[in-house]
Amino acid sequence: MRGARSRREFMRDGSIAAAALAGLSAVDAKGEDGGMVAYLCVTCGTQYPESEKPPEHCPICEDERQYVGPDGQEWTTLVQLHRTHKNVIKQEEENLHSINTEPRLGIGQRAFLIRTPAGNVLWDCVGLIDDATVARVKELGGIAEIAISHPHYYTTMVEWSRAFGGVPIHIHEAERPWVMRPDPCVKFWSGERQEILGGLPLIRTGGHFEGYQVLLWPAGAEGKGALMAGDQPQICMDPKQVSFMWSYPNFIPLNASTIKHVMACLEPLEYDRVYGAFVVRGKGVIPTGGKEVVRRSADRYLRAIRG
Repeated sequence: MRGARSRREFMRDGSIAAAALAGLSAVDAKGEDGGMVAYLCVTCGTQYPESEKPPEHCPICEDERQYVGPDGQEWTTLVQLHRTHKNVIKQEEENLHSINTEPRLGIGQRAFLIRTPAGNVLWDCVGLIDDATVARVKELGGIAEIAISHPHYYTTMVEWSRAFGGVPIHIHEAERPWVMRPDPCVKFWSGERQEILGGLPLIRTGGHFEGYQVLLWPAGAEGKGALMAGDQPQICMDPKQVSFMWSYPNFIPLNASTIKHVMACLEPLEYDRVYGAFVVRGKGVIPTGGKEVVRRSADRYLRAIRG
């Protein structure tokens, strides 16, 4: 006959059951080992510094570009996510793999591993990182540098950096206030363009966030160039169109002058393909003719908001 369960076992089993019902659940304030925990916001996936109990608020979600869930602020941990979620890594084209979390976590974005002769770059980030993910990424050559388009995708970027030896994370200086878990691995840059490992340029376009950045992968699309756009320009359900918004969940558009600035930043770039953050929208890619799609969509957008 099995003996009485310890409190730790009881809490563990209860958490597993709740996760099975609700996907994610609250966890014991001090974590399973009684130590400090780096909590993650359930709604956006942002990770916060280690603490004895969850933060009271998530400024990322309280901003008008995001939202607090209908059940209020909720928190989880990586230990909890390891029980309920997994990452699926698949090849998108030669030297490009996507990292997708199943079931959906936070906003639901994906990340990309770009392989270059100088080393691999992780573009954007997902909240889940586990041993299986690290092992597979190491099989693909590891990660030498990280760059992230904007704060909604910062998630567990510090964990990703540490898993691969403390590699640098390139973020525009304008987004410093939105880094909820500061760390020496975060490297802020200023200006309008910054070249990182493998000759990959980051371009600050502004718009959705002041320091929003896209990444140009010149070797992508069989050498025709690929724009790693994150969610600006956002690929629509019809992949022959893109859009531009201040807040996607709250339907707040960008104004005309901002769109013109974004387009002025993108126009000099040579690219044929566009990769977006969300597979559910047009399968997350404009396979060819991407630059013309962006131009045409921007013109349509400007006509619409002029009224």
